[in-house]
Amino acid sequence: MNQYETVFILTPVLSDEQMKEAVKKYEDQLTNNGAEIVHEENWGMRKLAYPIQKKSTGFYQLIEYKAEGNVIADVETELKRDERVMRFLTVKLDKHAIAYNEKKRKKAEAAAEEAQA
Repeated sequence: MNQYETVFILTPVLSDEQMKEAVKKYEDQLTNNGAEIVHEENWGMRKLAYPIQKKSTGFYQLIEYKAEGNVIADVETELKRDERVMRFLTVKLDKHAIAYNEKKRKKAEAAAEEAQA
């Protein structure tokens, strides 16, 4: 199994509940196809570099997961068909990217623990 990272941008006209429902749909699709979700991160509403479908902002979402290659095609087909998704990008992570992501997560967790103390 390879490790992948998918970032997608949801249209800003969605309510918070609709956005969470859309994200859950893709997480469920991944797990139902045998993928193991490693990390999921909501980057929130961000300004786009250029307008997409006459919109200048969007909800960014990142999902990092381990899966077989055939799962990616199914998920990307669903992302293309979903009108709530403005853009998406899936990247296969190499060993250096995986190590970097783990290091970044540990650093963020340590900072969160310090903030609570």
